[in-house]
Amino acid sequence: MSESVGRYEYDALLDYAQRLFRAAGMEEDKARSVAWVLVEADLIGHATHGLALVPVYLDALRKGIMSPSGEPEVISDRGASMAWRGNMLPGGWLVLKALDLCVSRAANYGTATCVIDNSQHIGALAVYMKRVTDLGMMAIISSSTSSSRGVAPYGGTKPLFTPNPLAAGMPTSGDPIVLDISASITTINYARQLHKRGERFPQPWALSAGGEPSDDPDVLVNQGGSLLPVGGMDHGHKGYSMALLVEAMTQGLGGRGRADATTGTYTSVFIQVLDPAAFGGREGYVRQMDWLADACRSNPPVPGGKPVRVPGDRAAVNREEALRNGVPLRQSIVEPLLAASQQLGVEMPAAIAAG
Repeated sequence: MSESVGRYEYDALLDYAQRLFRAAGMEEDKARSVAWVLVEADLIGHATHGLALVPVYLDALRKGIMSPSGEPEVISDRGASMAWRGNMLPGGWLVLKALDLCVSRAANYGTATCVIDNSQHIGALAVYMKRVTDLGMMAIISSSTSSSRGVAPYGGTKPLFTPNPLAAGMPTSGDPIVLDISASITTINYARQLHKRGERFPQPWALSAGGEPSDDPDVLVNQGGSLLPVGGMDHGHKGYSMALLVEAMTQGLGGRGRADATTGTYTSVFIQVLDPAAFGGREGYVRQMDWLADACRSNPPVPGGKPVRVPGDRAAVNREEALRNGVPLRQSIVEPLLAASQQLGVEMPAAIAAG
């Protein structure tokens, strides 16, 4: 029997999540940013990184491993390049703050980069892209969490990396091209959610501690196993290489990471914004990206296959549908939210539709 799904009005969910974090002690601007990042993830279909993370964030606030107030420490600022120490502040707020600053500086320098050390969890990277592409600029974001391990290097069996996502947003004359990929086959959050529901991976995406492929999330969650890198048992060297690149861009440039035996949720972030106007020109950029996106979508599909999509197409459809019909939330996500509402005295909005 499939799990029931309710639909909720977007603005009501956004207001609710913000009030929930405020009740937990988070400063107003931070609560607003974190709520937006999580609800936006549900809006575009990234349910593993949406409001499902509220209990995790509230627990981090209770344990003192997420700071509800304060400012990042500026370690370096050379105009087009910056480095911050995040001081365990909410990752969504830190990324939005850094992203807006990079947009402003890219308009002057052509490109701007900010590396953040010791951030809390930043959510789904894809949610940040439209904020930049709507301005005609390109964004690249990657992150790694040195205090956590779940992916072994290719050929090994001991977990070392996190999934190490890399995302990019590329403006076109229509919906942007938005990629959000990771160095592992799936995320640790998704594995935990499957395990909680008693479900399995669709394929052998995990590796046991002894080096055997498995489709059982418990291998990762409780048995000391790991997620396979992108490419799996056959071409996992590609995901492994990507993991190394992301670690260099985040922990390497940030100056702190796995070599320091970090604890808590110690996330390192790389953020870069590029203004096409400073290179070959915005008109030329959009012309090239429009042609490329059209060429991909018009490419003949494999026999019996669906039309070719461009990364970001599904998110754009999900966004439009959710804004029109309500943001979908599984019952397994709603129940912990109701528990948090009761504990903090914040009423959750009623569903506008159920399915």
